[in-house]
Amino acid sequence: MDKLEMHHLIMAAKARKGLSWDDLANAVGKAPVWLASVCYGMNSAPLEVATHLCEVLELDDQVAATLTAFPVKGWDKSIPQDPLIYRLYEVVGVYGPPLKDVIQEKFGDGIMSAIDFSMHVERIEDPKGDRVLLTLNGKFLPYRSW
Repeated sequence: MDKLEMHHLIMAAKARKGLSWDDLANAVGKAPVWLASVCYGMNSAPLEVATHLCEVLELDDQVAATLTAFPVKGWDKSIPQDPLIYRLYEVVGVYGPPLKDVIQEKFGDGIMSAIDFSMHVERIEDPKGDRVLLTLNGKFLPYRSW
């Protein structure tokens, strides 16, 4: 089974059971965004997490095995068409260079890790329209000279 087939089976089971990413994350003891990234095939899960998730979703051992397989990290390089994903793409396009400058002014020459990393999504109520709060928390990795 490949990661795409795994993803389709997980999404169908998630919908059939009426579960949210928060529900599944709570069930397996992981963060919703991380768990979703595993289910989309962009990360791998430890065996115990994969097994527990498959128990919750009533999926077989093949799905669990695929969840634990190392992913090929990549994505379609075309401009995203989904409006929400496009806006995130736009944020990085517009604010990426300024963010890089601000981060490097504060930390020095380096990068923010996407490996030693967490991400959280929160809903902030606002009378003018609820807000989305994305928190990206990555370890700073300074470049070194040799």
